[in-house]
Amino acid sequence: MARKPNYGFEKRQKELAKKAKKDEKNRRKQQEKEQGTDEEE
Repeated sequence: MARKPNYGFEKRQKELAKKAKKDEKNRRKQQEKEQGTDEEE
């Protein structure tokens, strides 16, 4: 008998990857904001 796929696991992995990507993006944005306050003006 074939094993059924664990969709819950796949969904969780996808959500974790999405969250990690979002966190990284926010962190990078924050660093740019701190560093480039007077460089952009």
